[in-house]
Amino acid sequence: MYTVDAAEVEFSAIRAQGPGGQNVNKVSCAVHLRFDINASSLPEHYKERLLALRDQRITKDGVVVLKAQQSRSLEQNKEEALRRLQELIDSIATLPAVRRPTRPTRGSQRRRLDGKSSRGLQKQLRGKVSE
Repeated sequence: MYTVDAAEVEFSAIRAQGPGGQNVNKVSCAVHLRFDINASSLPEHYKERLLALRDQRITKDGVVVLKAQQSRSLEQNKEEALRRLQELIDSIATLPAVRRPTRPTRGSQRRRLDGKSSRGLQKQLRGKVSE
């Protein structure tokens, strides 16, 4: 697993949104985290997978922008933003298993066709009774 270098991350303090009384209008405790994927020291295959993600948090220029404003503490919001960035990188770290298509077995084909014919017979018997 790759851990994010704190020197490659840019933080900017902003005012938080939502309820909070006067405190929300006075204190800039929310955090915008900016992480430039292309300029980072991530391995090349990590960069390619991150840029290939169709995630609204990644700009066209390849910059990850995260906003953290859960806590009233600037430090806790920074930690939260770093944790979420690390989760994003960890999510692309493991390659998904390659699916190899398989063919249905002869037994499963036979069971399917038997079920279809028995269902068809059941439906035929629902018709009007002829004398």
